[in-house]
Amino acid sequence: MDTEPIVHVIDDDVAVRKALSFLLVSAEFHVRVHASAVDFLDFVADIEVGCIVTDVRMPGMDGIEFMGRLRERGFRTPVVVMTGHADVPLAVEAMKAGAVDFLEKPFSDDRFLEVVQSAIRASQDRPTESEEVRAAKALIESLSERESQVLQGLVDGKANKVIAHDLELSPRTVEIYRANVMNKLKAKSLSEVIRMALLVQNRG
Repeated sequence: MDTEPIVHVIDDDVAVRKALSFLLVSAEFHVRVHASAVDFLDFVADIEVGCIVTDVRMPGMDGIEFMGRLRERGFRTPVVVMTGHADVPLAVEAMKAGAVDFLEKPFSDDRFLEVVQSAIRASQDRPTESEEVRAAKALIESLSERESQVLQGLVDGKANKVIAHDLELSPRTVEIYRANVMNKLKAKSLSEVIRMALLVQNRG
């Protein structure tokens, strides 16, 4: 059995597929590209080790529906979704549907490779989540009441301005609370914050 990790890239933009494929091959990953989620489902039966990187908005079948189809087929492959700034709420929805991370465009090459490597490690190790849940829960419990409210707004996919309106705060104050949340949770990205919060909410 071939156990070499394979990164499946799904995007309807041929230029994006080529660029990401070139980057991954340069970093010595095995890569397969697909023009749509339908193409992937038609030609891939299962993945033992690896990950899927998919755009969240695609013609025919978007990332949310695609993840539902993967679950129906019993795929346990880690999925990373790519999204534009305006689609961050959709990316949060994807994480609630099981995505392990999301990348907000434009993202750096280093950030992309870091996320892919993390997803592949998840597919190889498949550790029990109890330790991770406990660690995330302890960090989240260190948040103040207001920081917790801002975190919940982020988990709900709300923009800073919307959170500010809901909490009757200024957008700048929300930005400060958001920075505090990321610092206390030791998170390097919004997706990491969302993943930790959902991990605790779903399994804590």
